[in-house]
Amino acid sequence: MCIFCDIINGKIPSYKIYEDDYTYAFLDISNDANGHTLVIPKKHCENLLDVDVDTLNNVVKTIQKVTKHYVNNCGAKGVNILNANGKEAEQTVFHLHFHILPRFENDGFTVFPNLEKNKESLDKIQEKLKLN
Repeated sequence: MCIFCDIINGKIPSYKIYEDDYTYAFLDISNDANGHTLVIPKKHCENLLDVDVDTLNNVVKTIQKVTKHYVNNCGAKGVNILNANGKEAEQTVFHLHFHILPRFENDGFTVFPNLEKNKESLDKIQEKLKLN
């Protein structure tokens, strides 16, 4: 059972912001940041690791449409787009989703973590991660 699939299928109510044939955008019920919106594909996929390119493209188009609307028509000065893939990355709902956090002047919150400097050199990291 997937809570986001239940939302798409109308089994659980939501605060819809936008919908098309492929995607659904709705307010996050956490109501933590003004306008915190989730964008999901209607087709179930777990995350970026298993989504097909066409579905992902449709999700990105919707993210851009909603983001432009928030900035051009709703007073946001910018947005943060967040996504987690896998339990270790803090994904809690295993249906691909992106968070849109509209940012307003003096909204008083930060999104990016304050991480300590990594002890491994960039050369070694590059060697491990580089695509051939």
